[in-house]
Amino acid sequence: MDDPYKLLGVEKTASEDEIRKAYRKLAKEHHPDLNPGKKDVEEKFKAINAAHELLSDKEKRAKFDRGEIDASGAEVHPERRFYRDFGEDFGRSKYRPNFEGGGFEADDLSSIFEELLRQRGGPGGGAREFAMRGQDARYQLAVDFLDAAKGAVRRLTLPDGSTLDVTIPAGLRDGQTLRLKGKGLPGVGNAPAGDALIEVAVRPHPFFKRDGNDIVVELPVTLKEAVLGAKVETPTLEGTVALSIPAHSSTGTRLRLKGRGIAGGHQYVELKVVLPKDDEPELEAFLKDWAPKHEFNPRKDLVS
Repeated sequence: MDDPYKLLGVEKTASEDEIRKAYRKLAKEHHPDLNPGKKDVEEKFKAINAAHELLSDKEKRAKFDRGEIDASGAEVHPERRFYRDFGEDFGRSKYRPNFEGGGFEADDLSSIFEELLRQRGGPGGGAREFAMRGQDARYQLAVDFLDAAKGAVRRLTLPDGSTLDVTIPAGLRDGQTLRLKGKGLPGVGNAPAGDALIEVAVRPHPFFKRDGNDIVVELPVTLKEAVLGAKVETPTLEGTVALSIPAHSSTGTRLRLKGRGIAGGHQYVELKVVLPKDDEPELEAFLKDWAPKHEFNPRKDLVS
């Protein structure tokens, strides 16, 4: 198996945050849902997940760095050495058990051997079945902005081709992790399975933007609507509503729709005055002869 650091494109000194960011970027590029039918991409996705699974676990990463486990997580067994190999070490005395001054007592060693025999069904007790909780499995799921804001159930395709239905709670934020208890790798013996940890990436929306629990929308309006005022349709998370534009509004005017955000938040509508693309001779002729009743300089704050 390839070096997990090289797979994620990070240095061995990379921080947890750097590893997480590298994983999220690669997982998005190689997700099977975004690359249907590409077997090599699917294999790459599996390898990326395995690398992140190892490096995101502090204990496993430390063991890998020390050479105690390989990239797959399997233990690396050092060449067996015998006590006589330690017989003479730079002139020191031959190896012998230390029962003095803070070492093991003879009774301590006896107790350890008895416990090992008991677990293996030897003298002193019956065999005990080995049990170990299953490992947690980490996945990434991309969801639409409205699904994250309003809540939904979306299906996640796992690397082995199986699927998992994931409930997206209303108000979920980009980067949050969902835990599905018992949906990870199976346990050993009678131990329970691990959990599925699903990191959610929220896709951006064409015009909705999130600010805490508030929603912000930029709403284009005509010059006439801005000057004279009007009632126009504006989108919200729950569909369009009629919004009253006050007379004498400008680009940047902010209007609030109470309770139209997420979890009690509001929606803010920022107006943007837009002129028609085609020629408007009458408007141009009017403006040539028009002089404002109250002179003003909209750029006064920009000039000294």
